Amino acid sequence: MALDFTLSEEQQGLRLQARAFADDVLSGVAGTIADIKDPLERFRAIKPYYEKMVDAGFLAGLVPAEQGGHRFSNLQFAIACEELARVEINVPTALLGTGLGLYPVIKAGTPEQKERFLRPFTGSEPRLAAIAFTEAAGGANFDSPDASVGVQTFAERDGDEWVINGRKAYTTNASGWDDDGADLIAVVCRVDPSKPPLESLAIIMVEKGTPGVNITGMIDTIGHLASNSPQVSLENVRVPLDNMIGQPGDGMDLTKGAFSWTCSSIAAACVGKMRAAFDFAYEFTRTEKRSGPHPVIEYQNAGYMLVDIKTRIEAGRYLAWKAADHFDQTDGADRELSNMSKIYNSELSVQVVYDAMRLVGVDSYTTMTPVAGIMQDVLCFPVYDGGNMGVRRRHLHEMLMNPAYDPLAAAENRVSV
Repeated sequence: MALDFTLSEEQQGLRLQARAFADDVLSGVAGTIADIKDPLERFRAIKPYYEKMVDAGFLAGLVPAEQGGHRFSNLQFAIACEELARVEINVPTALLGTGLGLYPVIKAGTPEQKERFLRPFTGSEPRLAAIAFTEAAGGANFDSPDASVGVQTFAERDGDEWVINGRKAYTTNASGWDDDGADLIAVVCRVDPSKPPLESLAIIMVEKGTPGVNITGMIDTIGHLASNSPQVSLENVRVPLDNMIGQPGDGMDLTKGAFSWTCSSIAAACVGKMRAAFDFAYEFTRTEKRSGPHPVIEYQNAGYMLVDIKTRIEAGRYLAWKAADHFDQTDGADRELSNMSKIYNSELSVQVVYDAMRLVGVDSYTTMTPVAGIMQDVLCFPVYDGGNMGVRRRHLHEMLMNPAYDPLAAAENRVSV
């Protein structure tokens, strides 16, 4: 039986739906946020577009059918992300951040927790979830076996409640639309400062309106201009004991699983951005002579560069699809291809957009073309959502050092370790 990369009718339908939604709806975001200086105001300005995503069924696509949704497979989500990100990155990022916040509940929540936390996200409200992962001092060493470092957000048991204290940063969506907090925040914390993460790391769900969750600042960025990156202080935040997902120590695998879930979607988003840069550069070279006798595309160096760009786009797409499918086939156990796709495509996208800028010339460094804005967005991909150096490569390095590592497993649809 031959390998077949043909999209099913359902997959192609989702791709066309996402493409049309991006062209018809998300294309308006850039103009809406163009003159807004404050990052929080830019985030608020995309709420109407997010509401339309909810109406189109994308939010319910994060939730399993048992709780009233129609959860996308990882491959379906990646297919949609390419089309959405090709046009606009901020609204899909709010959706991705919500998916991160819901992932621990979907993966390991009890039936009662799933019903309580997930079902509200299948309605018509533009609900937001977040994962409070990155510490104010950085998140790369969250899994350090040294109990004196790593995650310094702690939850202490007091009767029938957890009391959470700590500081987080880059907590996408955490401020909510109106500064009253996200509807649900998955807080990555430790329940015992004397024990390493394998024994103490936990994820505790904090619902909107819980006292002690304070937004202390908003981080501005050079790209992803309407994404929400707040600093969060957790001060004596009290929640019921049954808001913990799983048991102490389970937070390690749940956190790694959540960020493995995002990998292929980010890899696909990188493909979308590469497509946007290629489409502009391709049309530019076909129509511009730049004071010469022939269109730019007729010159060999320009033509070869376009060939290289298009080849990278195709290679990146199929790696994203393979990683997404492998994640689905292994029920989320895959970490190798997931991390590889995020690393490879994020860094590839920077090179591709740079080459598109070289083709277009100095105008690409101005606001006269979209290419500079695309570059601002892709520069984020290698360093966010688990930076490629501090997190992603380190996790792969640990895998390679495991005596049980099987180099051929991923190619044969098996788990590498």
